[in-house]
Amino acid sequence: MIKKVLIANRGEVAVRIIRACRELGIISVAVYSETDKEALHTQLADEAICIGPSSSRDSYLNIPNILEATALSGAEAIHPGFGFLSENSKFAKMCGDCNITFIGPSYKTMDLMGDKANARRTMKENGIPIVDGYEGHIKDENHALDIAKKIGFPIMIKAALGGGGKGIRIVENEKDFINAYIMAKSEAVACFNNDTVYLEKYVKNPHHIEFQVLADSHGNVVHLFERDCSVQRKNQKLLEEAPSTILDEVTRKKMGDVVLKICKIVGYVNAGTIEFLVDDDKNFYFMEMNTRIQVEHPITEMITGIDLIKEQIKIASGYKLSFNQDDIKINGHSIECRINAEDAKRNFLPSPGKIEQLNVPGGFGVRLDSAVYQGYTIPSFYDSMIAKLIVHGKNRQEAIMKMKRALAEFVIDGIESNIDFQFKILNDPDFNSGNYNTGFLNKLVNNK
Repeated sequence: MIKKVLIANRGEVAVRIIRACRELGIISVAVYSETDKEALHTQLADEAICIGPSSSRDSYLNIPNILEATALSGAEAIHPGFGFLSENSKFAKMCGDCNITFIGPSYKTMDLMGDKANARRTMKENGIPIVDGYEGHIKDENHALDIAKKIGFPIMIKAALGGGGKGIRIVENEKDFINAYIMAKSEAVACFNNDTVYLEKYVKNPHHIEFQVLADSHGNVVHLFERDCSVQRKNQKLLEEAPSTILDEVTRKKMGDVVLKICKIVGYVNAGTIEFLVDDDKNFYFMEMNTRIQVEHPITEMITGIDLIKEQIKIASGYKLSFNQDDIKINGHSIECRINAEDAKRNFLPSPGKIEQLNVPGGFGVRLDSAVYQGYTIPSFYDSMIAKLIVHGKNRQEAIMKMKRALAEFVIDGIESNIDFQFKILNDPDFNSGNYNTGFLNKLVNNK
C-alpha cells in the first residue's frame, strides 16, 4: 500500500482525500496557495506546503511547484482530486517520469479519453453511439464556422480538455458563433491551460446520465450504476441524484454493458465516469469520459456502500478489486445539493467573504462534504462551491424529505448561499415527479 500521498488540490475534495488517507493509515500532504494558508485542508493534513500565490495558475496549476513539493515531502503518490490538474496528461506523465504514482489512469488513457475530441473519435470507430459533431483539427474561427454550418445549428462548442461546465458555449445561430468560439477558447486556456475545442450538435433538453466505473490493473472492471445530473445551470451541475428516475432496468443494463465495453476498449484503470445524453425514448449517446473522480461521487458511495477514494488509492497501489459486478447493488436513493457561495436573487453572483455563523446539518442518512468553518473567509480566487450536502433514504421520496430537513438546518451567515434556491428545486412539481431534463433549471430560473 502507498504510504504517503500529496493532494494536489484544495477545498472539500482535498479534505475528502485526507480523510480517506487517514482511514487507510496513509500520511497526507496538503499543498496550498498563500490565500489558503488557513484553509481546512492545510490544517487537517499531516503536512502542508505552500506552492505559490493566490492565482490558480501560480499555485494549483503550477506543475513544477507541485512536483517540487512532492519531492520535498517524500510523498510516493499524488492524488489530483477533480478540476485543476486532474485531467492533465502532461502532469500525469511528468509524475511517472519522476517515479511518483499518479492516482488515476495512465497519461496515455488520459490523452485518449480526457481529450473529449479524441474520445469521440474512438467511440465512433468502435460503434458506440455518439451525437453528430466534429473532432478534427480546427484551423481558425472561420474554419470552425464552416464546420458548424455543415453540422447545423444549434451547436455546442466544448473544451477538449474541459470539465465542470467550463469552456462550453451553446450557439443558436450563425451570427453569434465566432464570438462564442473565441470566448470558449479563452475560457479553456484559463481553466485548463489548453485552448483546443471541438464542435458537437446541441441536443436540446436531454437527460444527462453518467455511469461511475472502477477498473484495476489486473483487467477487472465494474460500474457502480448511474447518476442523474440533469439539474444544471449553464452546464454546471447543481443537484444530482442516484439512481435516475428515467431509466428502467432494461436500459440500465444496456447502458451498463456499453460502459464496461468502453473501459475495455481503452484499457481503463482507476476511477472514471462515462457521461451520456439520453432522450425521452431512452436512446442514449456517449458524450464524454471524465478520467478522474467526480464532484458528485458521494451519491454513488451512498447507494452502493463503496468508498471510491479508498478504491482509487488501492488500485494505484496495485490491489485487485475486492468485488465484482454481481456484488454491487443499488440500495435506496441518494441526493446531493451543491451549496455555493452565490446570490441566486442577483443572477447567482459569487459571494465571497467571512462566514460569521455556521450551523451544519446532521442526523441519520445525512452527510456533509465541506471545507468551511465558522470564521473562515471564502476567497474570491476559486470556485464558489463551499459544500456538498448529501442524503440517503430508503426511496426517493424519503431522500427528498430528508434533504429538505437538512437544508433547513444549514445556516451560513455572513455570505449569500444558494440554499433557498435548492429548496425551490426540491419543491418543484416536475422535480418531485422525476419529470425533468437539462432544460429544467432554466425554466425554473426564468419563472422566478
